[in-house]
Amino acid sequence: MSEVSVFDVIGPIMVGPSSSHTAGAVRLGLMARALLGHPPHKAIIGIHGSFAHTGRGHGTDRALVAGLLGFAPDDDRIRASFSIAQAQGLAFTLNPVDLGSDAHPNSATFELWGADAHIHCTGASVGGGMIRITEIAGYPVNVSGQYHTLVVVAEDRPGTINAVTSWFLHYHLNIATFKVSRHQRGGQAIMIIASDDDLPHDLPDAITDFPWVTWARYIPKLAS
Repeated sequence: MSEVSVFDVIGPIMVGPSSSHTAGAVRLGLMARALLGHPPHKAIIGIHGSFAHTGRGHGTDRALVAGLLGFAPDDDRIRASFSIAQAQGLAFTLNPVDLGSDAHPNSATFELWGADAHIHCTGASVGGGMIRITEIAGYPVNVSGQYHTLVVVAEDRPGTINAVTSWFLHYHLNIATFKVSRHQRGGQAIMIIASDDDLPHDLPDAITDFPWVTWARYIPKLAS
């Protein structure tokens, strides 16, 4: 029998009426911000299904922007996220999108720009404040935020996995799950490495020192 936590039953501490539409939306924004690796200065947010139809009433729009600002789900500033974003120089738009019938009804897409970085990702709020990232930079993924996670985009070449995982051995970090996806052999591939351990914040920089690595990001485990 799988374990069920109190968090799974009663949901997270949050601001707003709905864990899916507010806490989950904040966490999606936080995840997108972490994938960018910098505070965003421009964001195009697509809202799908229930997010688009009832999101304004539930505060989903403000929650998504709050996550991009780095706010936690229980931050009282969520209600004022639009004005805070404007004051901090974050230009954003929210538009309804149709991701198809297979997409979760509480889904959102993010296209973000910050410093010299750019990222596109898609995710969903799956209930109880829990989320799932389903696409990063055009690659299908499955990232829940329940582990400390390293995301690496690199050339698909022999030795890449060994080089990346050698840093986990160097820091004595335990790997919980490891998945590689690619569009074609010899092109680029994405690695999703989930760890039980908090990762050193300089690990992405160490990984990007490899000349065949395009970028690497550390996504901390989401707080419950």
